[in-house]
Amino acid sequence: MSRQTSVLYDVPGPRQRRITLISSAVATVLLLIGAYYLIYRPLDDKGQFSMELWGPLIDPSNENFSQVWDRLALGLKNTLIAAVLAIVSSLVVGTLLAVLRIQLKSLTRRRFVGFATPLAYLLRGLSVLLSAVTRVCVEVFRGLPVVITIFFVARGFPEFGVSFDTLWYLVIGLTIYNSVVIGEILRSGMEGLPGGQGEAAAAIGLSPLQSTRMILLPQAFRIMLPALISQLVVVLKDTSLGFIISYEETLNIGKQIIGVLENPIQVYVVIAVLFIAVNYSLSKLAQYVQHRLSRGRRTAGTPAQNPPPAALMSQAEGTGGN
Repeated sequence: MSRQTSVLYDVPGPRQRRITLISSAVATVLLLIGAYYLIYRPLDDKGQFSMELWGPLIDPSNENFSQVWDRLALGLKNTLIAAVLAIVSSLVVGTLLAVLRIQLKSLTRRRFVGFATPLAYLLRGLSVLLSAVTRVCVEVFRGLPVVITIFFVARGFPEFGVSFDTLWYLVIGLTIYNSVVIGEILRSGMEGLPGGQGEAAAAIGLSPLQSTRMILLPQAFRIMLPALISQLVVVLKDTSLGFIISYEETLNIGKQIIGVLENPIQVYVVIAVLFIAVNYSLSKLAQYVQHRLSRGRRTAGTPAQNPPPAALMSQAEGTGGN
């Protein structure tokens, strides 16, 4: 154990390590016993582990196996398409919203020196108004449940003569909610940075927009990356709400399969495994990106190393020979 770790808390001795090991083993055994008697036995008594229910999902020789997995593959494909489109659009709109709110906040403090007095008051009042409008929109759309947003998009757009494919109603609904959340994450990340960075950018002649785009926003992305990834996982899971507008995503198709085969526990277990696998892959990808970003930052901040002594000696010998 390193010295840094030992400073944070007392290193457990041999007796404490034995107690921890024994208590962990006992807790694991009790958990397994509880799972057996409270979960496995009741399900087994009701025949939930029979091949009649699991066969269409795990037995390739079952007559329904290929049809079930063709439908699940279609649902997973539709889920991923909706998730990718919603994630990309939410990141783009959320970033623009964060930059807009930061710029409007800076404009509300600006005195507009050099403009005529009526025009200066007009510009400042317009900045305050736009800042208030964007804040109200953020609070409204962040407070609405996602399912209501998707429903209003799917039912409201056709009332104005705007019709899309069902996929786009789901993507627009998810984008409206998640872009607001992502925008607030990035805005709080930028406002949490030391104020001296913005002052230094202004001192070298950068405009507020250039300072935000070149200095504040990249740091906010790096600092708030864990929160952003958590929100992107939420986007992927929220695609299951597409069932309210009859979009054939994974959960909706699972309900159709259950209606035919009458095995809800088995189908939902398989769907849960699929979602866990996709979300785990997304989380690992985010960890990889975060690791690369942090490694690139350390590499950029490392000063150039001096050449090894052997190289210096060879250069000196070559110079002396000339």
